[in-house]
Amino acid sequence: MTRKTFRRLAKDDRRHGLLEATLDCIGEHGLNGASARRIADRAGVTPGLIRHYFGSKDEMVRAAYAYLMEQLTDRAEEAARDASQDPDEALARFIGANVMTPSLSVRHVSLWATFIGRVESEPGYSTIHRDGYREFLEALERLIHPVLAAHGRPADPATCQGLAIAMNGLIDGLWIEGSLGHGLYDPARLPRIVLAAAEGLLRLPDQTLLRHLPALAPT
Repeated sequence: MTRKTFRRLAKDDRRHGLLEATLDCIGEHGLNGASARRIADRAGVTPGLIRHYFGSKDEMVRAAYAYLMEQLTDRAEEAARDASQDPDEALARFIGANVMTPSLSVRHVSLWATFIGRVESEPGYSTIHRDGYREFLEALERLIHPVLAAHGRPADPATCQGLAIAMNGLIDGLWIEGSLGHGLYDPARLPRIVLAAAEGLLRLPDQTLLRHLPALAPT
């Protein structure tokens, strides 16, 4: 079936398809070039379905931004859930997933940068940005707390939050740099680099996180 072929899908599948098509069109044509007709054609649905699910193209574009942010956090959380009962491994998997494919992607960074341009001027995007980063930080805090406690480090809420903020900055920086594909180094080095840096940031014994490097899913 081609993308232009209309077919009856479950509600969630249709919504998912529209969001993916929106991101594809924005990535290829920019925010202004991603027309409702172009998005509907890419998704293989009628333009009326956009109004049915989202009310307007603008609402759908905002939903696509939220969807992009959710994808990145969900992938990291899913990686952490694949861990054993070891909190060190769960944290290592969460951190590492952010600097590996599919999260490590020039498409993702380009889309993120496109949306970020609207955060300062449009309240709807600002809310999505804040909520997305809050969820990511909260996930990090939940994973950092048992690791600190197990290694006799202060694990009060303020300490965990501060370390989560710092860790988020570390992850974001490597995610952006690694996704850009500048060719200065092999991106396959990033999981080891980010885990070693995380051990230093959290003041953990050597190999606390790095020993779980082999458990990170191959990409």
